Amino acid sequence: MSKSLLVVDCQYDFIDGTLACGGAEAAVKKIVAYINAHPDMKVLYSADWHSPRHCSFMENGGTWPVHCVAGTHGAALHEMFSRDVLRPEQRPGDATVYHKGTDDGREEYSAFEAKNAAGRTVAQDAGNDVVACGIASEFCVRESVLALLGAGRRVTLLTDALGWVDEAEHHKNLKDLEAQGVQLARA
Repeated sequence: MSKSLLVVDCQYDFIDGTLACGGAEAAVKKIVAYINAHPDMKVLYSADWHSPRHCSFMENGGTWPVHCVAGTHGAALHEMFSRDVLRPEQRPGDATVYHKGTDDGREEYSAFEAKNAAGRTVAQDAGNDVVACGIASEFCVRESVLALLGAGRRVTLLTDALGWVDEAEHHKNLKDLEAQGVQLARA
C-alpha cells in the first residue's frame, strides 16, 4: 500500500481561535501544497470534536480553554482543504475526516482511534507507512505519531507543516520523536 498522510487537527480554534498555535496558518498552506504534489496519496484528517461538557475544558476542571465544540466554526477544518486541494477524494469528507475527543470523560490527544462517519478508525485506514503533519506538534501530533509507532507503523513527520503551543517544546519534541525512530522530512 502506498503512503498515507495524516493531517492532525487543522481546525480554526487551533489556527486563529481559542487555542491558536504558532506556525499554524503557514502549516496549513504547506500541507495543502504537499497534498497537491502527491495526488496518489490517501489523506486522513483528524478533528477534535467535543461537547461543551468535555473534561479537557478549564471550566470542567481540565487544562484547556473551550475549543473545537462539535458543529461550531472553531471545530471546522480550515477551508483551504476543501477549496484548494485539487483532487476531491483528498478533501475532507465523511470518509476522510476522523473525529476524536467525543467521549466527555476522556482526554484524547492521539488520532489513532479517531473515527470517521462509517465508524472506521485511523488505525484501520492509515496503512503501514504514514506521513504526519498538523497541530499541535507537542500534543496531538506527538501522541498520534507515538501511537502509530507503537503499532509498528513507519512514520515520517513533516517538520515544516506543524503548528505548536510552545516553540521550545516543539523543537524538543522533534528531537525526541526522531530519537524514537520517526523520520523527519520537509513538506
